[in-house]
Amino acid sequence: MDSHVISTLVENRPGVLQNVASLFTRRGFNIESITVGGSETENLARMVIVVKGDEKVLEQITKQLNKLVDIIKVRELNPGKTLKRELCLIKVKADDERKRAEIIQYTNTFRGKIVDISENNITIEITGDPSKINALINLLKSFGIKKIARTGSTAIERDI
Repeated sequence: MDSHVISTLVENRPGVLQNVASLFTRRGFNIESITVGGSETENLARMVIVVKGDEKVLEQITKQLNKLVDIIKVRELNPGKTLKRELCLIKVKADDERKRAEIIQYTNTFRGKIVDISENNITIEITGDPSKINALINLLKSFGIKKIARTGSTAIERDI
């Protein structure tokens, strides 16, 4: 199944996120990730929703979103022109110097940041394309990942 990024401009008021989530629940669509934040227009927010499905599923989602009163604009972003970024915090077991050095080296290679170090753990912050984050997570698994917190993708279309 293909992954689709849907950018919506919505009224920035209470209940809008719940209305969107309820629509997905009622229709049996799964949200892979959703991010919401302010937009370039006062009183409007941008909601970026990542879903998996074929073109028929995408069409149904788009039609249903357009029916909601609080939705101003719905648009699928062109995958070839879209910048997708995500923030991830990863707490990794690092109970000896050799492990710490390796984890720090991997973090630097992936242009991440060490944001906390304790006696037994290192917490890493990484931003970027979800595939980059997944690659770092896969490298760190052998050390023992204790916790992962991910924001989900946000996206914007590039000017080409």
